[in-house]
Amino acid sequence: MNGIKRLSPPQSRKVNTLVKKECCNCENGNCILLDDGDTCVCPQLISYSLLCKWFRTAVLPADKLLYAELNQTEDRKKCTECGASFVSTSNSVKYCPDCRKRITRRQAAERMRKRRALVTQ
Repeated sequence: MNGIKRLSPPQSRKVNTLVKKECCNCENGNCILLDDGDTCVCPQLISYSLLCKWFRTAVLPADKLLYAELNQTEDRKKCTECGASFVSTSNSVKYCPDCRKRITRRQAAERMRKRRALVTQ
């Protein structure tokens, strides 16, 4: 990502949360890297764009979905059940983590129901 990317408000909120929780250069909302004696507010907290190179390379990959959205990678997939975007590491994944558990349980119950029906016959 070479250019400055404009963020949507939800993306900006996610970025601000990441900066506050994960960025080692952000202390009480101030950027340590830009500190030249006067306190300087972290640029990620006051803008709707990705300005900090450190944030892009070191902190942003911690949130895989946001990283995929901003870098337009093909790792994002849509859940066939609910339509939500999620990050996948495999080609065969069809469901988001929320739906996967529910669908797996439903399929296991159906499989066991068929098995019991065959045993009782």
